[in-house]
Amino acid sequence: MQAFYSDHFVLPLPPGHRFPMEKYSRLRERVADELPNVLLAEALPADDVMLGRAHSLAYVARVSAGELNPKEQRDIGFPWSPQMVERSRRSAGATVAACRAALSDGVAVNLAGGTHHAYADRGEGFCVFNDAAVAARTMQAELGPGTRVAIIDLDVHQGNGTAAIFERDPSVFTLSLHGEHNYPFHKVNGDLDVALPDGCGDDEYLVALGHALTDLFAQFTPSLVIYLAGADPLENDRLGRLALTHDGLLARDRRVLTACAERGLPVAIAMAGGYGRDISQTVAAHFATIRLASQFLRVSRRVHHAPAGGVLV
Repeated sequence: MQAFYSDHFVLPLPPGHRFPMEKYSRLRERVADELPNVLLAEALPADDVMLGRAHSLAYVARVSAGELNPKEQRDIGFPWSPQMVERSRRSAGATVAACRAALSDGVAVNLAGGTHHAYADRGEGFCVFNDAAVAARTMQAELGPGTRVAIIDLDVHQGNGTAAIFERDPSVFTLSLHGEHNYPFHKVNGDLDVALPDGCGDDEYLVALGHALTDLFAQFTPSLVIYLAGADPLENDRLGRLALTHDGLLARDRRVLTACAERGLPVAIAMAGGYGRDISQTVAAHFATIRLASQFLRVSRRVHHAPAGGVLV
């Protein structure tokens, strides 16, 4: 399985900043050390053409030139720097690369990504460019106008930017399971939103997910799935407010990957959020997602290339 990274573009954040930038390098190191069947590759940056498919070119230009005003930088949560621009481009490029790899291999991973709070013309919530939106639109440009993309967003926070970008686009289906009382406090309606109560645990979450996946595939037939596998539904996540265990989170991933494999759908996975009080717990959750995905590679590849009407398991 191919996995794409950009963690060496580290942002110069002030001391005490709450964003866990270190998790990306630690995750890559674990993957390199423990998963020999995963091929790591540095992500290439998304260029202006790619970014312009999901964002206004004026916004892309302002980000690139360092013309964001102080409020816009506060909304994003990062001070502007050339490193911020490069890392944001690389993160979007990694999800594009994961989509391309998934089309041939069945499953591929971006070791970052999941920047679902970025709108077409602004960023917020640690999100500058919306990697899933950029990747979905790029796949449609490369594969043809009949390409339909499902974005399954299981970060604990609703993907408001993604929902807004595709609000009037029937070729992209957005599904979000998220905390009802968590950020963003003004939700943007997606195609299928499932709001979960504070303290939601494994059983309640997995029942809700099962119903949501059934509804998704009853309403929409995608060519490709982009899966935001956030680690922030874990109990004790600083920004999560849900109460999933590591076993519950892995069961979540297995349900998504199984549903896609049964339908012969290529899946590109982004790590999305994770703000554990102990960063090693967040890294462990992301690592478990990647390890599980690498085990689905062979089955997904076989199913993806099965004859029309046939499903191999």
